[in-house]
Amino acid sequence: MIDKNKANPDGKVEGEGSYSATADYNQRTADFLKKGKVDEAAREAERALDSKEGAELKAAEAKGKAGDISKRHRP
Repeated sequence: MIDKNKANPDGKVEGEGSYSATADYNQRTADFLKKGKVDEAAREAERALDSKEGAELKAAEAKGKAGDISKRHRP
């Protein structure tokens, strides 16, 4: 079982939510937006959906939206 109050490497205790992970995600998202390549990434995603892997990507999206966690990695 995972200790939900385990200290992270910085010594800060984090519970169910991870403040450090949220801050990291927010920073990486801001950095991506500053690069100005959102439209390029959207076109790339559209091409991927229209490719041979498109059906697999759409199935993964549907599974994620349905909340199917049966295939997720568990420590």
